[in-house]
Order: sequence, then C-alpha cells, then structure tokens
Amino acid sequence: MKQKISIMSPINAAGRWALRGVDEFGAAAIFLLRAFVLIFRIKQIPSIIQQVYYIGARSANIVMLVGLFTGMVLGLQLYYTLIKFGSAGVLGSAVSLSLVRELGPVMTAIMITARAGSSMTTEIGIQRISEQIDALSTMRIDPIRFLISPRIAASIISFPLLTALFDLIGIVGGYITGVALLGLDAGTYFYRVESSIEMQDITGGFVKAIVFAVLVSTVCCFQGYFAHMRKDSYGAKAVGLSTTTAVVVSCVLILVSDYVVTSFLL
Repeated sequence: MKQKISIMSPINAAGRWALRGVDEFGAAAIFLLRAFVLIFRIKQIPSIIQQVYYIGARSANIVMLVGLFTGMVLGLQLYYTLIKFGSAGVLGSAVSLSLVRELGPVMTAIMITARAGSSMTTEIGIQRISEQIDALSTMRIDPIRFLISPRIAASIISFPLLTALFDLIGIVGGYITGVALLGLDAGTYFYRVESSIEMQDITGGFVKAIVFAVLVSTVCCFQGYFAHMRKDSYGAKAVGLSTTTAVVVSCVLILVSDYVVTSFLL
C-alpha cells in the first residue's frame, strides 16, 4: 500500500499543478478580456496618458542605456566573428537585423517588466491589502476599469515606441563600436543597415512588442489585484511574493511567446 502511494504521489502532484495552472490561466484570460473591453471609454483617456508617462516616458532612459550597450557589445562580438570569414562589411546588416527582429522587443520588454511591471504589481497589491480596492467597489467604481484598463492600454502604446527607441539607439551603439572604434567604413555600415531591413522585419518587431505588452501588463496587474488570495502568505509578504512572481512569470512568458510569434512570422 505504501508503495502504491509513493508511485501515485508524483502523478497526483503533477495533476494538481496542471489544474492550478489551467485555473489561473482561465482567470487571467477573463481578467484581461474584462479590462480590455473597459479601455474604450472617453473618460479613460487622462488615466491612460498618465500611465503612458509612467510606463513609457519614465522607462526611456533605462531602455536607451541598455540599447546603447547592447548594440555596442553586439557590434564588437559580430565584428570579430565576421572578420574570420572576410565579411566584416555586413556588420550593419547583422546588428540591425538582430536588434529589430529579436533583441529589441525582448530586451525592451524585460527592462519595462523590471522597472514598471514590478511597480504595477506592488502598487495594486498594496491597494488591495489596505482595502482601497474594496473602498472603490463600495463607491460603485469598477476597480478593473479604474486601475487595470489604463495600465494595459498604456502598455500597448508604450512597448512598441520604446522598442523602436531601443532599436535606433542599438544601431547607433553598433556604429560606435564598428566604425568609431574598429575602423569600419561608415558608409558601408549604414548602407548595409538600410538595404537589409525590410518593412516585414519592423512589423514583426512591433507585433512582438504588442504581444509582450499584453502579457506583461496582464500578469503584473493580475498578481497585484489578487495578492490577498495567495495561500502561502498574507499582508505585506504577499505583495512581495506577488511582485516576484509577476516579474519571473512575465520574463518566462516573454521568451516563450517570442519563440511562438517568431515561428509564425518566419
């Protein structure tokens, strides 16, 4: 009897984990659908603008800094790889395509998750445990419309714009490394950048950015909104654990969805 229990325990645990995952996925999908529907109201515009400033404008500096050094490192690594094959002239193509297709959307989403996503979860979680969200419901104000919808809309607006900024600064970083430091011809670099990037590449990067925006904003807001329902903790500790969960899950989903979207775009 003990042997049967030991054999079935991993299967039971896997089943419970799968059911819990399906349950949370369904709840998050309903949460997103309800928040998305409530975006399309004139009264939401001031709140959306405020969140665009917080999520987008205030994340621009860190995105530009990371984009610059990502482009510089990419230019350095690719230069010494391409020069082995006598193809250093295509450095501009390699840097620009790597950034526009892949690194730009992914790195931008991770940076925004670290700066703004964690803050969203913490702010909403504190409002939940301090009963401010319950007070909104008491005053007949829909908390999802008031707190969640503007953040999702602002993320959808901010992620593509910051991705474009990351790509531009990253290409400049590749120029600094390849041309200013390693002596590659500037005309060759920019000619390769211009000739290699097509509208399909730019569109694909923006599609990824929008997908990441929806995933990150939904996960971060969902974790904060339901922080009080965690079974492993309560109060301030629950908010901290929800923030950690939101950042980790968001980063994992960014990488997983990146593969899925890329497989459809190629």
